Amino acid sequence: MSLPSSNKHAGAGVITCKAAVAWAAGEPLVIEEVQVSPPQPMEIRIKVVCTSLCRSDVTAWLSQAPMFPRIFGHEASGIVESVGQGVTEFEEGDHVLTLFTGECMRCSHCTSGKSNICQVLGLERQGLMHSDHKTRFSLKGKSVYHYCAVSSFSEYTVVHSGCAVKISSSAPLEKICLLSCGVAAGLGAAWKVANISEGSTVVIFGLGTVGLSVVQGAKLRGSARIIGVDTNPAKNEKAKAFGVTDLLNPNDYDEPIAQVIKRMTDGGADYAFECIGDTGMITTALQSCCDGWGLTVTLGVPKVKPEMAAHYGLLLTGRTLTGSLLGGWRPKSDLPSLVSMYLKGEIKIDEYITHNVAFDDINEAFELMREGKCLRCVIHMQK
Repeated sequence: MSLPSSNKHAGAGVITCKAAVAWAAGEPLVIEEVQVSPPQPMEIRIKVVCTSLCRSDVTAWLSQAPMFPRIFGHEASGIVESVGQGVTEFEEGDHVLTLFTGECMRCSHCTSGKSNICQVLGLERQGLMHSDHKTRFSLKGKSVYHYCAVSSFSEYTVVHSGCAVKISSSAPLEKICLLSCGVAAGLGAAWKVANISEGSTVVIFGLGTVGLSVVQGAKLRGSARIIGVDTNPAKNEKAKAFGVTDLLNPNDYDEPIAQVIKRMTDGGADYAFECIGDTGMITTALQSCCDGWGLTVTLGVPKVKPEMAAHYGLLLTGRTLTGSLLGGWRPKSDLPSLVSMYLKGEIKIDEYITHNVAFDDINEAFELMREGKCLRCVIHMQK
């Protein structure tokens, strides 16, 4: 890895600030003083105001991949502190959401109108910046890896200008950060990917933030029956408040849960959503759909065993399986409309926030997530 390089543009200099650094898989994060480079061409440096903990942060933190030290975090809101050369769409003081998958507006996918998988600024898996494959963080002379080219568990971070979106300054940053990943992912899966129809039957596997966002989307589309499947009964009250009509705990049955669902829906649900990150559960979701038009959407990030297997007969009889990244939203083009919907009271966000913690207490958020005791913990980065 290369150390952060200097930048003379606009007189921006290196910033020293606090960041929660992961030194090894599964070990508590350590609040360290890190150096954050100025933004390079087509990059912006952001003062992170709030960031919420997503399950994928925890999954990556537990991974044994040799990418440490590392700064996690990707679901965040903040204020532009400085801009790099060539940046015209942002200026200092703009309120923004970070984007774990960007939108360059120029590649064949971005211009197709058919995809949100940017070929230039898609998921970054090497712990480096898209532009030069270097890092913008250093600690005691040692480079620190990024996460999803965002790394919001730092008071300041640098992202490509295509990996941030300007939002209304009237949107509360301590709430709206959830739209940069989890809530947007669930709503989009329901609306853009599945295009849920009125009067339909929907089953959702996993009632975390993403699953409950699918629930919200299904309810707003007028689904007649919304079945929630989860092994944690502590989620039941929240699930009902969001619109779940039937709650199922697989541990309460002696038969496969797919059979239970097919029986109670007279042949299977119209739509099934896998929001757990368990490839084995994808088969269960497929089995829970009806013949002919049953659609299964998988949203979860697998913790283990990324390969999946399913009997070809499930597809031969007309079922469809599709994936969903950020709910199919084009991040820079579409997320501002969700912010507007929130400000108008048309969608819920506040109700997903179960805990607010100070930056110094970030490890508490990780423990709450690991123990299944939270939906979203919002981490307040600035005192």
